[in-house]
Amino acid sequence: MMTPNVGGGVRFLSRNFDKPAQMSIDGAMKRGAYEMFKRAVTMKPEDVTNLVKASGLRGHGGAGFSAGMKWSFVPKDKFPRYVCVNADESEPGTCKDRLILEYDPHLMLEGALICAWAVQAERIYVYVRGEYFYPWTVVEKAIADAAAKGFIGKNILGTGWSCSVHMATGAGQYICGEETGLIESLEGKKGWPRLKPPYYPAAVGLWGKPTIVNNVETLSFVPRILEVGAEKFAAMGSPKNGGTGLFSLSGCVKNCGVYEIPMGTPLSTLIYDLGGGLCEDRKLKAVIPGGSSSHILTADECGNLKLDFESVAAAGSMLGSAAVMVIDETVSIPRLTLWMARFYAHESCGQCTPCREGTGWMVRLVKRILEGKGRKRDLDELYEIADNIDGKTICALGQAVAWPTKSYVKKFRHEFEALVKE
Repeated sequence: MMTPNVGGGVRFLSRNFDKPAQMSIDGAMKRGAYEMFKRAVTMKPEDVTNLVKASGLRGHGGAGFSAGMKWSFVPKDKFPRYVCVNADESEPGTCKDRLILEYDPHLMLEGALICAWAVQAERIYVYVRGEYFYPWTVVEKAIADAAAKGFIGKNILGTGWSCSVHMATGAGQYICGEETGLIESLEGKKGWPRLKPPYYPAAVGLWGKPTIVNNVETLSFVPRILEVGAEKFAAMGSPKNGGTGLFSLSGCVKNCGVYEIPMGTPLSTLIYDLGGGLCEDRKLKAVIPGGSSSHILTADECGNLKLDFESVAAAGSMLGSAAVMVIDETVSIPRLTLWMARFYAHESCGQCTPCREGTGWMVRLVKRILEGKGRKRDLDELYEIADNIDGKTICALGQAVAWPTKSYVKKFRHEFEALVKE
């Protein structure tokens, strides 16, 4: 078996990634798989939710919302209920959930089952991005094996509770990583996000029923929380950011890869101690801390930055999917802007006019600047277009293109101006 590219100071979530036969249910059960699920079904569902809430577990897919709080929003009198595992890992720079799916699928599945017990859901849907062919086959077998062992199906472990698990695939559309776009896709429709409110999935989700949507990493932490307890898990991280996190490190660093580190670890530790520093020991220019949709931070802003949701937000960006992209002095920010704008223009679902029209307009403007045909007023126009998209779309794809663009133009305007010829 190929060894996964995971490193870091801790191996908590990822401790079994390199163990033999961890993908098989027998190999996983030798190392404790489904023991925490067995414990969970002896507890009251609301006690499981409260435990996850007390642990400080945040969503590791983007927004960083409290996982336990999200579970508690399910209406008490509305049935049936569903759990959706968001395995549509589509944020550029992010490559952590795939490792869980490939190397420890039963950990994700156990977490999803514990979540389903906590909210008393009758069905789990694992939504895998279209390009993840091999992860799909691994998870598909894991589901079949778990059902054969009695962890999925009718009257699970003699509790009287039944829950089935189903798989679905997207077609590689970025927008289906947004929870309501995912739900629309599951229902067989275009992956167009829904308005929130009123369509908050915990209350009005799949087929209008209460639905919990969590990403792969978030659910995979749940068995570990039951194992060590909420207090110990919370203490592993920083205040309001319990546990560890998988960080996808890419860009101009010597050792790219996925690193598991405690929440609140200094950015410098990730880049220099674990990542080996910048390629050819060049000078750090900037960092994108949470995937391509986050604001860029200059080298000065990264000085004492800690990697948790509050600290990165206080620095003017967001931790998002914890995809840390390192940029050195050789990188052109205008070219980076074009790369980013092209991606979001291609991935816009077309539902909202500001996003549909604005992203293409931005691409044309940046291309003109890079070709030496730009005007100084184009820089203000680029910022204005991004600002007119920001907050004026149904889903967050608008912000995903607007936020980085505005930060690129604002913080590195001199690079754009150098390309403008009056």
